[in-house]
Amino acid sequence: MEYVQERVATLHDFDGAAPEAPVDRATVVVPLTDRDHASLAAERVLSTLGKVEPESVLVALRADEGKVGAVREWVDSLDVDADVLWCNAPTVRDLLGQHGLNGEAGKGRDVWLALGVAAARSDLVAVHDADATTYGPQHVPRLLFPLARDYAFVKGYYARVENDRLYGRLCRLFYEPVVAALAEARGDPLVEYLGAFRYALAGEFAATSDLIRQLRPPRGWGLEVATLGDAFRTAGFEGTAQVDLGIHEHDHRAVSGRGGLSDMADEVAAALFAALDDGGVAVDYDGLRERYRTIARRLVDQYAADAAFNGLDYDPADERRQVDAYAQSVRPPESGDRLPAWAETDLDPDAVCRASRDALTDVTNE
Repeated sequence: MEYVQERVATLHDFDGAAPEAPVDRATVVVPLTDRDHASLAAERVLSTLGKVEPESVLVALRADEGKVGAVREWVDSLDVDADVLWCNAPTVRDLLGQHGLNGEAGKGRDVWLALGVAAARSDLVAVHDADATTYGPQHVPRLLFPLARDYAFVKGYYARVENDRLYGRLCRLFYEPVVAALAEARGDPLVEYLGAFRYALAGEFAATSDLIRQLRPPRGWGLEVATLGDAFRTAGFEGTAQVDLGIHEHDHRAVSGRGGLSDMADEVAAALFAALDDGGVAVDYDGLRERYRTIARRLVDQYAADAAFNGLDYDPADERRQVDAYAQSVRPPESGDRLPAWAETDLDPDAVCRASRDALTDVTNE
């Protein structure tokens, strides 16, 4: 049985861990789009949260005006007491514009809005994606448990194995080898921190409300990496833990095409290099790109051996092609689109809630 500790505290699931945790002091944020609603995975996540009974459940919804009513009706039909925060409602956009914060909508902005509201409600905040078909009632307590033991930031990790295949490709084939290549080039505490997590791109994390107010996510993808950069600045190694969430089965994306893994690699890379720049870490992009390719190809050979050991299907040639595609993302980030920390803005979380409620009421009355 594996029980190795990492540079950050690592809590393992030895046999169905179900720790006592301060669930009643936490708001759980679940980002959702109108495209994802009513899926079996989203229904499972929200229905399970109804059994866990945290202090509050907040659905961070991005939906077209013509679909938001159906999404809200669906959420209300589930056995969970959840509030819907319509993040791209016209009234919310107007409110953000008054504070100079309107702009491109995306997952990062959705979660940022919900985090501000959640931190005003509860001492503790957890974030869970809505695409896990294996979501269970133990996940929230596991994430929250370290927060009752003087840790300020907690990251979930899990295995991505299903249908006799290895998944988690963006993390395995891009993030991990890029960070390993950075560490090979220079020793830096921030780089070491970014490499200390078993699944750095997991969407599941928890933190104290004080730390939540310090997060500065990008508007689109890259939220997970940007969060790690801010967590290093705020919590550091000593204040960080990661917890075992078992095996996760998620929805999958194609490598190419709009919204595919290659597009996501661009945004993850931008968030990563922005975090490094923010931390004063200089990057030689040409040298890093070549080191990345070398390390990623070595990892492909290792994954091939691991897959064969477990009798899994594995296509090394396809994974090497993905490495070549992801290598194009190793470049200087463009101008940043990070949102400010809630602690540094005069935006009122209650005003955001009112703007969302007003818009939802208007849609309901139409």
